[in-house]
Amino acid sequence: MADVGEVLMSVLSTIRVPKPGDRVHKDECALSFSSPESEGGLYVCMNSFLGFGRQYVERHHARTGQRAYFHITRTRKAKEDDSNSGSGHPPKKKPTRLAIGIEGGFDVEQELYEEDYKVVILPDRQEVTSDDLATMPDVVRERVSLSMAGIMSADSVSHALQVQQWDGELRQESRHAPELKQLDNGVKIPPSGWRCEVCDLQENIWMNLTDGKMMCGRRYFDGSGGNNHALLHFQQTGFPIAVKLGTITPDGGDVYSYDEDDMVLDSKLPEHLAHFGINMMTMEKTERTMTELEIAVNQRVGEWEVIQESGTTLRPLFGPGVTGMKNLGNSCYLNSVMQVLFTVPDFQQKYVSNIDKIIDEAPSDPTQDFKTQVAKLGYGLLSGDYSKPAPDPADETGASEPRGDQIGIAPRMFKALVGRGHPEFSTNRQQDAQEFLLHFINMVERNCRTGSNPSEAFRFLVEERIVCQQSQKAKYTQRVDYMVQLPVQMDQATNTEELQEAERRREEGDSSAPTVRAQIPFTACMAALNEPEVLTDFWSSAVQSKTTATKTTRFASFPDHLVIQIKKFTFGLDWVPKKLDVSIDVPDTLDLSALRATGQQPGEELLPEVAPPPLMTPDVEVKAPVLDDSTVSQLCEMGFPLEACRKAVYYTGNTGIDAAMNWIMGHMDDADFASPLVMPGCSSGTTPTESLSEEHLATIVSMGFSRDQATKALRATSNVLDRAVDWIFSHLDDLESMDVSEGGRSAAESEGGREPPPPGPRVKDGPGKYELFAFISHMGTSTMCGHYVCHIKKDHQWVIFNDQKVCASEKPPKDLGYLYFYRRVSE
Repeated sequence: MADVGEVLMSVLSTIRVPKPGDRVHKDECALSFSSPESEGGLYVCMNSFLGFGRQYVERHHARTGQRAYFHITRTRKAKEDDSNSGSGHPPKKKPTRLAIGIEGGFDVEQELYEEDYKVVILPDRQEVTSDDLATMPDVVRERVSLSMAGIMSADSVSHALQVQQWDGELRQESRHAPELKQLDNGVKIPPSGWRCEVCDLQENIWMNLTDGKMMCGRRYFDGSGGNNHALLHFQQTGFPIAVKLGTITPDGGDVYSYDEDDMVLDSKLPEHLAHFGINMMTMEKTERTMTELEIAVNQRVGEWEVIQESGTTLRPLFGPGVTGMKNLGNSCYLNSVMQVLFTVPDFQQKYVSNIDKIIDEAPSDPTQDFKTQVAKLGYGLLSGDYSKPAPDPADETGASEPRGDQIGIAPRMFKALVGRGHPEFSTNRQQDAQEFLLHFINMVERNCRTGSNPSEAFRFLVEERIVCQQSQKAKYTQRVDYMVQLPVQMDQATNTEELQEAERRREEGDSSAPTVRAQIPFTACMAALNEPEVLTDFWSSAVQSKTTATKTTRFASFPDHLVIQIKKFTFGLDWVPKKLDVSIDVPDTLDLSALRATGQQPGEELLPEVAPPPLMTPDVEVKAPVLDDSTVSQLCEMGFPLEACRKAVYYTGNTGIDAAMNWIMGHMDDADFASPLVMPGCSSGTTPTESLSEEHLATIVSMGFSRDQATKALRATSNVLDRAVDWIFSHLDDLESMDVSEGGRSAAESEGGREPPPPGPRVKDGPGKYELFAFISHMGTSTMCGHYVCHIKKDHQWVIFNDQKVCASEKPPKDLGYLYFYRRVSE
């Protein structure tokens, strides 16, 4: 064996010193969940700074030829007993601040470890310690020592991604506050009785600090909240900051900067309020702030105890398929969703059965490869390699009974990859599990354009049938969906008298009033879903005018796996998200056969394919009107489709953002909501040809799409690249079924002669009979806070997955779930 000094000299050119910006993966293997604490430690390549566990470092060496690795092993230090507490653990202080890791906030325990470092040279595994370097030539000692020191001192990627300290109450001073100009318009604000100056709404009222206008807050996707008038007022005037009336006290108030898009501080708030006759020192708060609500929810019991089965002693489970996941800071939504998805055979076969092939074909930096990281996560969950009891810090001898907590896996790389670039999933804030599920399915769709696509397990077709009530003619459309959203029928509660009595006692100040949960029949929710919806402002091509129509929704296909979301989350009139506290008797089996779509009925006439008439007035020459581009842009920035925004501006006669917004809110359910606008003087509904950025086209084409598809996406989004990328991934099925592109070439021709896909999206179909196999539950008052767990049926036994704790379930709370997962039952 060659002298180790000579070996180091021979590989010296491959040893790098980390520079600012280098990603140093010294806490987690790129291909598994091995870490410095794992058996064998972690090997960090001294050239690429990728980390590898013992089972993959040889593979990396053979594939790349790299020989020098920085080896890190980490062992836990024994904890010292605290003599001030009989149990060895001092009592935890009750949090008084919505924060993590700072005084008054929620405490985060830090593990203490001892670490050992050395350089290992492959393939002979020659070891070099810091002491060994002292006897080597200067050039070797200097380079290797600098590399070792650089790796040790560098922030690991996982550490950089993990927020150690978070303060949910911290707000920055608005840049507009110090020099805010206020109009001398004589406006004086009364101390109470506020209402929106546009729509007369009396709750969620914000006063603009420039002109004193009182307007309602934002409207949300489900139509609740305000009517956007405070936001629209800013867009029209540019007056940047407003205060929420009802939150003002001598200590301050909730101030929002529309320009900075955040809650802010206004150090001159007393002066700004006095300008409009408000004496801040005499104001009293009439509404709870978001901070108060979130602290309360983190201390809440009842629902938490039931869902987590806290009242019973649960038997811990260990082994393949029952691996826990560490909570990385409000990542329980991700943990619950991924536990359920890797119970689905399609995901197991795509990513876990092919793990060796996927790793062999992984790119040079597997930490940035979607398929590799999903496969790594799936194997980690199913293999059982990490499903072992976690050491109890209070019992270093290991003599105590297992507590249920596991070593588990920490999905840091996976979370960073799937959340990258997303305004919410890239943060450590709590998120909606339903939104993450759809986000992840969307990523699977992007990355499975060739080969098997496991998201097809959930994909189904929905048929919408619209019948004009005047002509009785019908229109049929189909769309792709991945879950059924089930409305909660609060008016169908079976314990109305108990609810009313509990509410009466609370209003009378009875602190002993019990918490009563509304009991809602599942059949009532399904009936509401299947009820025909009345469209009161439907433009009928048969009668050439607006009339009433009914819309019925049915399944055009039944997926292998059906996801049902209980729509528990909504927004109160005070702009605060809230959750409906309900119990629903969700069944173990479902038969949806009666809900299969039947298509056009015998003898039924279809509505003619004719566009609605243009908006014209008498004595006006018929020509294409000029749309107000600024109003169109404002609407597009709110996330509405371009053609819908153009229609809104056109059909409201360019009368401004308020009228256009109201038009959009009243037509969002129209079947042709996003269809192209046909104006006088135009022969078709296509957007006029415009100059598209060649750079934007090239970027989208490089993602695997044809030039024609890229062109269509950019034209649909006003040539804005980010929006075009989002648009194209949300219209994959439409793009794949294009027979002839806008440029005149077929999709097959534009992609090198590949056979065109069959028309329409690929869906699996079969009987509409299902059995429940998993459900995800949420604890807390809104998706912005709280906790998620999931229950999964494995081998006829319900199992609860609560982050790192995996146990046999004794009383699965199936009536309190949020997302329910069913699989098809064979005939």
